[in-house]
Amino acid sequence: MNILVTGCAGFIGSNLTLKLIEQRDNFVIGIDNFDDFYPRKIKEKNIAEFKDCKKFKLYEYDIRNIENFEYLFKHYNIDKVIHLAAKAGVRESIKNPEVFQDVNINGTKNLLEAMHKNNVSDLVFASSSSVYGNAKFEFLSENIQNLKPISPYAETKLECEKIIKEYTDKFNINAVALRFFTVYGPHQRPDLAIRKFIDKILKDEEITIFGDGYTSRDYTYIDDTVNGIIAATNLKTKYDIINVGAGNTILLKDMVLKIEKELNKKAKIKYDVMQQGDVFRTQSDIKKAERLLMWKPKVSFDDGLHRFVEFVRAEQENKDY
Repeated sequence: MNILVTGCAGFIGSNLTLKLIEQRDNFVIGIDNFDDFYPRKIKEKNIAEFKDCKKFKLYEYDIRNIENFEYLFKHYNIDKVIHLAAKAGVRESIKNPEVFQDVNINGTKNLLEAMHKNNVSDLVFASSSSVYGNAKFEFLSENIQNLKPISPYAETKLECEKIIKEYTDKFNINAVALRFFTVYGPHQRPDLAIRKFIDKILKDEEITIFGDGYTSRDYTYIDDTVNGIIAATNLKTKYDIINVGAGNTILLKDMVLKIEKELNKKAKIKYDVMQQGDVFRTQSDIKKAERLLMWKPKVSFDDGLHRFVEFVRAEQENKDY
């Protein structure tokens, strides 16, 4: 099966691509523009394990150029598309909302238009739990209406969901939008909290907690997320939105305590005001994923954190970051 993966060199994309390549009969065509949001060498290292594999071909393409998609669809008989590429970072989106709209929304439109023109019908799209904003529900369910995202990044993800739905209504395209909940694990972006906290505590550097430590997140280990994506590629549906999360929530202050325990080191903590665009709480309702994808998370937070800490220790010893 020929699978197009956009954003293949990023955190989720690189883990997913490796898993797909390991499966029999898969060939992955990967797109990444190596955006300068964080150092290129990190993405280069993400794909080092499979970059020269015969079952993988990398194209350094920008999704804002529809001709890039046209070329790929004409040169490969693509069976499925997994669309992960996006401009990332909630706070960065507040600084540069127009760029996020251009990349995330227009890039997705380009992909959909090229799929339509070239009769490619199956899409899995990476959405985000950030689309829920500060919805006042204990569990965040896909059927919550009138969502109010609180950052431009989240707004672009919700708009992409709507655009994809329009294409599935009008054309021969089938799509699943997966709303990811705070994915963590090996190759996580350096700007994200768990990665940053582990790295800084190991180096005896100060960490900053925004707010009082009582915000909470549904932390989902990368292997579980990847398995959810792969399960979604096998779902026969015209259009669906599905949460991919751990199904529980952990306070920020408790997450730091768990990192301290895992590292056997005390954190040096500075508190600051909550940042614009940060939600207070996320906890996924994953009953739909269990029912439609036959999927549920397998890695507990404690186990996932232990694996991640071992990865970061090895990175620091090798001085790769």
